[in-house]
Amino acid sequence: MGMTMTQKILAAHAGLPYVEAGQLIEAELDLVLGNDVTTPVAIHEMEKFTEKRVFDNEKIALVMDHFTPNKDIKSAEHCKCVREFSKEFDIKNYFDVGKMGIEHALLPEQGLIVAGETCIGADSHTCTYGALGAFSTGVGSTDMAAGMLTGKAWFKVPAALKINITGEKAPWVSGKDVILHLIGMIGVDGARYKSLEFVGDGIKNLTMDDRFTIANMAIEAGAKNGIFPVDDLTIEYMKEHSKKEYKIYEADSDAVYDEEYTIDLSTLRPTVAFPHLPENTRTIDEVGDIKIDQVVIGSCTNGRITDLRIAAEIMKDKKVADGVRVIIIPGTQEVYLQAIEEGLATIFVKAGAIVSTPTCGPCLGGHMGILAAGEKAVATTNRNFVGRMGHVDSEIYLASPAVAAASAITGKISSPEEL
Repeated sequence: MGMTMTQKILAAHAGLPYVEAGQLIEAELDLVLGNDVTTPVAIHEMEKFTEKRVFDNEKIALVMDHFTPNKDIKSAEHCKCVREFSKEFDIKNYFDVGKMGIEHALLPEQGLIVAGETCIGADSHTCTYGALGAFSTGVGSTDMAAGMLTGKAWFKVPAALKINITGEKAPWVSGKDVILHLIGMIGVDGARYKSLEFVGDGIKNLTMDDRFTIANMAIEAGAKNGIFPVDDLTIEYMKEHSKKEYKIYEADSDAVYDEEYTIDLSTLRPTVAFPHLPENTRTIDEVGDIKIDQVVIGSCTNGRITDLRIAAEIMKDKKVADGVRVIIIPGTQEVYLQAIEEGLATIFVKAGAIVSTPTCGPCLGGHMGILAAGEKAVATTNRNFVGRMGHVDSEIYLASPAVAAASAITGKISSPEEL
Protein backbone atom coordinates (compact mmCIF):
# COMPACT_ATOMS: atom_id res chain seq x y z
CA MET A 1 0.00 0.00 0.00
CA GLY A 2 1.46 3.33 -1.10
CA MET A 3 1.79 6.67 0.64
CA THR A 4 0.35 10.08 -0.11
CA MET A 5 2.57 13.11 -0.66
CA THR A 6 2.09 14.23 2.95
CA GLN A 7 2.81 10.77 4.31
CA LYS A 8 6.06 10.57 2.33
CA ILE A 9 7.31 13.88 3.73
CA LEU A 10 6.44 12.84 7.28
CA ALA A 11 8.06 9.41 6.85
CA ALA A 12 11.28 11.00 5.62
CA HIS A 13 11.40 13.43 8.55
CA ALA A 14 10.66 10.65 11.01
CA GLY A 15 13.46 8.51 9.59
CA LEU A 16 10.99 5.79 8.64
CA PRO A 17 10.62 3.89 5.34
CA TYR A 18 6.84 3.86 5.63
CA VAL A 19 4.03 5.44 7.63
CA GLU A 20 0.27 4.97 7.52
CA ALA A 21 -2.77 6.97 8.56
CA GLY A 22 -3.27 7.05 12.32
CA GLN A 23 0.35 6.20 13.16
CA LEU A 24 2.04 8.33 15.83
CA ILE A 25 5.47 9.61 14.85
CA GLU A 26 8.11 12.10 15.95
CA ALA A 27 9.38 14.16 13.03
CA GLU A 28 12.24 16.58 12.52
CA LEU A 29 11.24 20.17 11.84
CA ASP A 30 12.68 22.51 9.24
CA LEU A 31 10.89 25.61 10.53
CA VAL A 32 9.04 26.73 13.66
CA LEU A 33 6.82 29.81 13.36
CA GLY A 34 5.21 32.14 15.87
CA ASN A 35 3.57 35.55 15.94
CA ASP A 36 3.01 38.35 18.44
CA VAL A 37 -0.08 36.67 19.93
CA THR A 38 1.12 33.08 20.26
CA THR A 39 4.87 33.42 20.80
CA PRO A 40 4.71 35.07 24.26
CA VAL A 41 2.73 32.04 25.48
CA ALA A 42 5.40 29.72 24.04
CA ILE A 43 8.17 31.77 25.64
CA HIS A 44 6.52 31.55 29.06
CA GLU A 45 6.21 27.78 28.59
CA MET A 46 9.91 27.58 27.73
CA GLU A 47 10.70 29.29 31.02
CA LYS A 48 9.46 26.12 32.73
CA PHE A 49 11.98 23.96 30.86
CA THR A 50 15.26 22.89 32.41
CA GLU A 51 17.20 23.78 29.28
CA LYS A 52 17.38 27.39 28.09
CA ARG A 53 18.16 27.20 24.37
CA VAL A 54 16.71 26.94 20.87
CA PHE A 55 17.47 24.06 18.54
CA ASP A 56 18.54 26.30 15.62
CA ASN A 57 18.34 30.09 15.56
CA GLU A 58 18.00 30.05 11.75
CA LYS A 59 15.02 27.66 11.72
CA ILE A 60 12.72 29.79 13.86
CA ALA A 61 10.65 32.63 12.43
CA LEU A 62 8.92 35.15 14.68
CA VAL A 63 6.62 37.61 12.94
CA MET A 64 4.94 40.58 14.63
CA ASP A 65 1.78 40.93 12.58
CA HIS A 66 -1.51 40.53 14.46
CA PHE A 67 -1.62 43.77 16.46
CA THR A 68 1.17 45.72 14.80
CA PRO A 69 1.85 48.55 14.63
CA ASN A 70 0.92 48.02 18.28
CA LYS A 71 -2.64 49.06 18.97
CA ASP A 72 -2.41 49.27 22.76
CA ILE A 73 -0.15 48.70 25.78
CA LYS A 74 -0.88 44.95 25.96
CA SER A 75 0.09 44.35 22.36
CA ALA A 76 3.22 46.47 22.84
CA GLU A 77 4.22 44.33 25.81
CA HIS A 78 3.68 41.15 23.79
CA CYS A 79 5.97 42.39 21.03
CA LYS A 80 8.54 43.53 23.56
CA CYS A 81 8.57 40.03 25.06
CA VAL A 82 9.23 38.44 21.66
CA ARG A 83 11.76 41.11 20.71
CA GLU A 84 13.82 40.46 23.85
CA PHE A 85 13.61 36.69 23.34
CA SER A 86 14.83 37.10 19.76
CA LYS A 87 17.80 39.16 20.90
CA GLU A 88 18.67 36.71 23.69
CA PHE A 89 18.74 33.72 21.34
CA ASP A 90 19.89 35.60 18.24
CA ILE A 91 16.84 34.58 16.19
CA LYS A 92 17.81 35.36 12.61
CA ASN A 93 14.29 35.52 11.20
CA TYR A 94 12.63 38.08 13.45
CA PHE A 95 10.27 40.45 11.64
CA ASP A 96 8.96 43.66 13.17
CA VAL A 97 7.49 46.98 12.01
CA GLY A 98 9.26 48.27 8.92
CA LYS A 99 10.48 44.89 7.69
CA MET A 100 7.55 42.67 8.48
CA GLY A 101 4.46 41.31 6.83
CA ILE A 102 1.54 39.01 7.46
CA GLU A 103 3.35 35.80 8.40
CA HIS A 104 1.92 33.43 5.78
CA ALA A 105 2.51 35.91 2.97
CA LEU A 106 5.95 36.81 4.31
CA LEU A 107 7.63 33.42 4.83
CA PRO A 108 7.32 32.12 1.24
CA GLU A 109 8.34 35.54 -0.07
CA GLN A 110 11.45 35.44 2.14
CA GLY A 111 12.27 31.91 0.97
CA LEU A 112 12.13 30.43 4.46
CA ILE A 113 10.14 27.35 3.44
CA VAL A 114 10.45 25.16 0.34
CA ALA A 115 9.17 21.88 -1.06
CA GLY A 116 9.68 18.74 0.96
CA GLU A 117 10.14 20.53 4.29
CA THR A 118 8.17 20.40 7.53
CA CYS A 119 6.89 23.42 9.39
CA ILE A 120 4.79 23.94 12.48
CA GLY A 121 3.41 27.32 13.42
CA ALA A 122 1.42 28.60 16.36
CA ASP A 123 -1.19 29.92 13.96
CA SER A 124 -3.86 27.79 12.32
CA HIS A 125 -3.20 29.09 8.80
CA THR A 126 0.36 27.75 8.78
CA CYS A 127 -1.03 25.19 6.31
CA THR A 128 -0.44 27.86 3.61
CA TYR A 129 3.00 26.46 2.71
CA GLY A 130 1.50 23.30 1.28
CA ALA A 131 1.23 25.37 -1.90
CA LEU A 132 5.00 24.87 -2.21
CA GLY A 133 4.83 21.13 -1.67
CA ALA A 134 5.79 21.33 2.02
CA PHE A 135 4.06 19.78 5.02
CA SER A 136 2.98 22.66 7.23
CA THR A 137 0.36 22.79 9.95
CA GLY A 138 -0.83 24.86 12.85
CA VAL A 139 -0.13 23.88 16.46
CA GLY A 140 -0.63 25.28 19.94
CA SER A 141 1.89 27.49 21.70
CA THR A 142 3.06 24.62 23.95
CA ASP A 143 3.95 22.54 20.90
CA MET A 144 5.69 25.58 19.46
CA ALA A 145 7.74 25.89 22.65
CA ALA A 146 8.78 22.24 22.45
CA GLY A 147 9.57 22.65 18.76
CA MET A 148 11.82 25.67 19.38
CA LEU A 149 13.75 23.69 21.97
CA THR A 150 14.01 20.27 20.33
CA GLY A 151 13.43 20.84 16.61
CA LYS A 152 10.93 18.00 16.68
CA ALA A 153 7.18 17.49 16.96
CA TRP A 154 4.77 14.60 17.45
CA PHE A 155 2.20 13.96 14.74
CA LYS A 156 -0.59 11.54 14.05
CA VAL A 157 -0.14 10.71 10.38
CA PRO A 158 -3.23 12.04 8.58
CA ALA A 159 -5.43 10.17 6.15
CA ALA A 160 -6.13 12.05 2.94
CA LEU A 161 -8.75 13.37 0.56
CA LYS A 162 -7.88 13.63 -3.15
CA ILE A 163 -9.09 16.81 -4.82
CA ASN A 164 -8.94 16.63 -8.62
CA ILE A 165 -8.61 20.06 -10.25
CA THR A 166 -9.55 20.17 -13.94
CA GLY A 167 -10.21 22.78 -16.61
CA GLU A 168 -9.32 26.46 -16.92
CA LYS A 169 -10.55 29.32 -14.76
CA ALA A 170 -13.40 31.41 -16.05
CA PRO A 171 -13.05 35.22 -15.91
CA TRP A 172 -12.90 36.67 -12.38
CA VAL A 173 -12.56 33.21 -10.81
CA SER A 174 -9.59 32.73 -8.46
CA GLY A 175 -8.16 30.38 -5.88
CA LYS A 176 -10.50 31.91 -3.30
CA ASP A 177 -13.50 30.71 -5.27
CA VAL A 178 -11.97 27.23 -5.57
CA ILE A 179 -11.47 26.78 -1.83
CA LEU A 180 -14.81 28.34 -0.87
CA HIS A 181 -16.52 26.02 -3.35
CA LEU A 182 -14.71 23.02 -1.87
CA ILE A 183 -15.57 23.97 1.72
CA GLY A 184 -19.17 24.46 0.61
CA MET A 185 -19.13 20.91 -0.80
CA ILE A 186 -17.56 19.04 2.12
CA GLY A 187 -18.27 21.32 5.08
CA VAL A 188 -16.07 22.83 7.78
CA ASP A 189 -15.36 19.38 9.21
CA GLY A 190 -15.30 17.49 5.92
CA ALA A 191 -11.53 16.99 6.03
CA ARG A 192 -11.12 16.80 9.81
CA TYR A 193 -7.52 15.84 10.64
CA LYS A 194 -6.95 14.78 7.05
CA SER A 195 -4.65 16.01 4.33
CA LEU A 196 -6.22 17.78 1.38
CA GLU A 197 -4.10 16.57 -1.54
CA PHE A 198 -4.67 18.58 -4.72
CA VAL A 199 -3.98 16.87 -8.06
CA GLY A 200 -5.05 17.12 -11.69
CA ASP A 201 -4.25 18.81 -14.97
CA GLY A 202 -6.11 21.95 -13.94
CA ILE A 203 -3.45 22.82 -11.37
CA LYS A 204 -1.28 24.25 -14.13
CA ASN A 205 -3.96 26.91 -14.58
CA LEU A 206 -3.69 28.03 -10.95
CA THR A 207 -1.12 30.72 -10.15
CA MET A 208 1.12 30.36 -7.11
CA ASP A 209 -1.02 32.97 -5.37
CA ASP A 210 -4.12 30.90 -6.16
CA ARG A 211 -2.43 27.91 -4.58
CA PHE A 212 -1.35 29.84 -1.48
CA THR A 213 -4.96 30.96 -1.01
CA ILE A 214 -6.32 27.43 -1.39
CA ALA A 215 -3.77 25.84 0.95
CA ASN A 216 -4.26 28.68 3.46
CA MET A 217 -7.92 27.80 3.93
CA ALA A 218 -7.47 24.02 4.15
CA ILE A 219 -7.92 24.41 7.90
CA GLU A 220 -11.38 25.88 7.28
CA ALA A 221 -12.43 22.43 6.07
CA GLY A 222 -10.92 20.94 9.24
CA ALA A 223 -7.85 19.65 7.40
CA LYS A 224 -4.50 18.99 9.05
CA ASN A 225 -2.86 20.40 5.95
CA GLY A 226 -3.38 21.08 2.27
CA ILE A 227 -0.68 20.27 -0.28
CA PHE A 228 0.02 20.74 -3.98
CA PRO A 229 2.35 18.77 -6.24
CA VAL A 230 5.59 20.51 -7.21
CA ASP A 231 5.55 21.59 -10.84
CA ASP A 232 7.56 24.01 -13.00
CA LEU A 233 5.69 27.00 -11.59
CA THR A 234 6.52 25.95 -8.03
CA ILE A 235 10.17 25.47 -8.90
CA GLU A 236 10.30 28.85 -10.62
CA TYR A 237 8.82 30.50 -7.52
CA MET A 238 11.26 28.78 -5.16
CA LYS A 239 14.29 29.66 -7.31
CA GLU A 240 13.19 33.29 -7.37
CA HIS A 241 12.61 33.55 -3.62
CA SER A 242 14.90 31.07 -1.91
CA LYS A 243 18.45 29.73 -1.85
CA LYS A 244 17.42 26.63 0.07
CA GLU A 245 17.55 23.18 -1.46
CA TYR A 246 14.14 21.67 -2.05
CA LYS A 247 13.05 18.06 -2.37
CA ILE A 248 10.14 16.83 -4.42
CA TYR A 249 7.89 14.10 -3.05
CA GLU A 250 5.17 12.51 -5.14
CA ALA A 251 2.27 10.36 -4.04
CA ASP A 252 2.44 6.68 -4.92
CA SER A 253 0.06 5.47 -7.61
CA ASP A 254 -1.54 3.14 -5.06
CA ALA A 255 -1.80 5.73 -2.28
CA VAL A 256 -4.99 5.44 -0.26
CA TYR A 257 -7.52 8.29 -0.09
CA ASP A 258 -10.64 8.25 2.04
CA GLU A 259 -12.61 10.15 -0.60
CA GLU A 260 -12.13 11.86 -3.95
CA TYR A 261 -13.70 15.06 -5.27
CA THR A 262 -13.43 16.87 -8.61
CA ILE A 263 -13.57 20.62 -9.21
CA ASP A 264 -13.88 21.86 -12.79
CA LEU A 265 -12.43 25.36 -12.88
CA SER A 266 -14.31 26.23 -16.07
CA THR A 267 -17.71 25.83 -14.41
CA LEU A 268 -16.95 27.73 -11.20
CA ARG A 269 -18.64 31.03 -10.50
CA PRO A 270 -17.40 33.69 -8.08
CA THR A 271 -18.39 32.34 -4.66
CA VAL A 272 -19.32 34.03 -1.39
CA ALA A 273 -19.43 32.47 2.09
CA PHE A 274 -22.33 33.84 4.12
CA PRO A 275 -22.28 34.25 7.90
CA HIS A 276 -21.33 32.59 10.10
CA LEU A 277 -19.34 29.69 8.63
CA PRO A 278 -17.07 29.33 5.56
CA GLU A 279 -19.26 26.41 4.42
CA ASN A 280 -22.32 28.65 3.92
CA THR A 281 -21.47 29.30 0.30
CA ARG A 282 -23.50 30.71 -2.56
CA THR A 283 -22.46 31.66 -6.05
CA ILE A 284 -22.58 35.34 -6.93
CA ASP A 285 -25.75 34.59 -8.91
CA GLU A 286 -27.50 33.42 -5.72
CA VAL A 287 -26.47 36.26 -3.41
CA GLY A 288 -29.40 38.63 -3.77
CA ASP A 289 -29.41 42.27 -2.67
CA ILE A 290 -27.13 42.64 0.36
CA LYS A 291 -25.95 46.13 1.20
CA ILE A 292 -22.61 46.43 2.97
CA ASP A 293 -20.84 48.84 5.29
CA GLN A 294 -17.20 47.78 4.91
CA VAL A 295 -14.80 46.01 2.54
CA VAL A 296 -11.45 44.54 3.59
CA ILE A 297 -9.02 43.42 0.89
CA GLY A 298 -5.91 41.78 2.35
CA SER A 299 -4.96 39.15 4.97
CA CYS A 300 -2.74 36.05 4.78
CA THR A 301 -5.32 34.65 2.37
CA ASN A 302 -5.54 37.45 -0.20
CA GLY A 303 -2.99 40.18 0.50
CA ARG A 304 -0.54 39.37 -2.29
CA ILE A 305 0.33 41.59 -5.22
CA THR A 306 -1.91 39.76 -7.71
CA ASP A 307 -4.84 40.25 -5.33
CA LEU A 308 -4.20 43.99 -5.21
CA ARG A 309 -3.77 44.18 -8.98
CA ILE A 310 -7.16 42.55 -9.49
CA ALA A 311 -8.80 44.95 -7.04
CA ALA A 312 -7.12 47.97 -8.64
CA GLU A 313 -8.18 46.88 -12.13
CA ILE A 314 -11.80 46.90 -10.98
CA MET A 315 -11.62 50.10 -8.91
CA LYS A 316 -9.63 52.22 -11.36
CA ASP A 317 -11.35 55.51 -12.24
CA LYS A 318 -14.33 54.59 -10.04
CA LYS A 319 -15.50 55.75 -6.62
CA VAL A 320 -16.28 53.78 -3.50
CA ALA A 321 -20.02 53.79 -2.81
CA ASP A 322 -21.30 56.33 -0.30
CA GLY A 323 -21.39 54.92 3.21
CA VAL A 324 -18.88 52.14 2.51
CA ARG A 325 -15.47 52.00 4.20
CA VAL A 326 -12.78 50.25 2.16
CA ILE A 327 -9.54 49.06 3.74
CA ILE A 328 -6.70 47.71 1.58
CA ILE A 329 -3.96 45.80 3.42
CA PRO A 330 -0.86 44.65 1.48
CA GLY A 331 0.45 41.34 2.82
CA THR A 332 4.10 42.39 3.16
CA GLN A 333 6.35 45.40 2.92
CA GLU A 334 7.47 44.19 -0.53
CA VAL A 335 3.86 43.96 -1.70
CA TYR A 336 3.19 47.40 -0.18
CA LEU A 337 6.12 48.87 -2.11
CA GLN A 338 5.03 47.17 -5.33
CA ALA A 339 1.54 48.58 -4.88
CA ILE A 340 3.03 52.06 -4.59
CA GLU A 341 5.45 51.68 -7.50
CA GLU A 342 2.79 50.21 -9.81
CA GLY A 343 0.35 52.97 -8.96
CA LEU A 344 -2.13 50.64 -7.29
CA ALA A 345 -2.07 52.60 -4.04
CA THR A 346 -2.91 55.75 -5.97
CA ILE A 347 -5.89 54.03 -7.59
CA PHE A 348 -7.19 52.90 -4.20
CA VAL A 349 -6.82 56.30 -2.54
CA LYS A 350 -8.39 58.14 -5.47
CA ALA A 351 -11.31 55.72 -5.34
CA GLY A 352 -11.88 56.57 -1.68
CA ALA A 353 -10.20 53.63 0.03
CA ILE A 354 -7.42 53.62 2.62
CA VAL A 355 -4.18 51.65 2.33
CA SER A 356 -2.74 50.22 5.53
CA THR A 357 0.70 48.94 6.44
CA PRO A 358 0.83 45.11 6.56
CA THR A 359 -1.16 43.70 9.48
CA CYS A 360 -3.65 40.96 10.31
CA GLY A 361 -5.66 43.74 11.99
CA PRO A 362 -9.36 43.44 11.13
CA CYS A 363 -9.26 39.75 10.16
CA LEU A 364 -9.31 38.66 13.80
CA GLY A 365 -11.17 41.69 15.12
CA GLY A 366 -7.90 43.14 16.33
CA HIS A 367 -7.77 46.68 14.95
CA MET A 368 -7.88 48.69 11.70
CA GLY A 369 -11.52 47.96 10.87
CA ILE A 370 -13.66 46.66 13.72
CA LEU A 371 -17.36 46.23 12.95
CA ALA A 372 -20.19 47.66 15.05
CA ALA A 373 -23.51 45.93 15.77
CA GLY A 374 -25.56 45.27 12.64
CA GLU A 375 -22.79 46.14 10.20
CA LYS A 376 -21.97 43.94 7.23
CA ALA A 377 -18.55 43.48 5.64
CA VAL A 378 -17.21 41.78 2.54
CA ALA A 379 -13.73 40.51 3.32
CA THR A 380 -11.04 38.54 1.51
CA THR A 381 -10.10 37.02 4.86
CA ASN A 382 -10.57 33.38 5.86
CA ARG A 383 -13.10 33.25 8.71
CA ASN A 384 -16.57 34.66 9.21
CA PHE A 385 -17.43 33.30 12.65
CA VAL A 386 -19.72 35.18 15.02
CA GLY A 387 -17.84 38.23 16.30
CA ARG A 388 -14.75 37.46 14.27
CA MET A 389 -14.36 41.02 13.02
CA GLY A 390 -15.97 42.88 15.88
CA HIS A 391 -19.45 42.97 17.39
CA VAL A 392 -21.28 39.64 17.73
CA ASP A 393 -24.19 41.14 15.81
CA SER A 394 -22.04 42.07 12.80
CA GLU A 395 -21.80 39.92 9.66
CA ILE A 396 -18.85 38.90 7.48
CA TYR A 397 -19.15 37.69 3.89
CA LEU A 398 -16.01 35.98 2.58
CA ALA A 399 -15.15 36.59 -1.05
CA SER A 400 -12.37 37.01 -3.59
CA PRO A 401 -10.57 40.32 -4.21
CA ALA A 402 -12.58 40.70 -7.43
CA VAL A 403 -15.95 40.41 -5.68
CA ALA A 404 -14.75 42.56 -2.77
CA ALA A 405 -13.58 45.33 -5.08
CA ALA A 406 -16.79 45.28 -7.14
CA SER A 407 -18.83 45.36 -3.94
CA ALA A 408 -16.88 48.39 -2.75
CA ILE A 409 -17.99 50.29 -5.85
CA THR A 410 -21.65 49.25 -5.85
CA GLY A 411 -22.21 49.26 -2.08
CA LYS A 412 -23.66 45.76 -2.15
CA ILE A 413 -22.28 42.28 -2.77
CA SER A 414 -21.58 42.28 -6.50
CA SER A 415 -19.71 40.60 -9.31
CA PRO A 416 -17.22 42.57 -11.45
CA GLU A 417 -19.46 41.59 -14.37
CA GLU A 418 -22.07 44.02 -13.04
CA LEU A 419 -19.83 47.07 -13.40
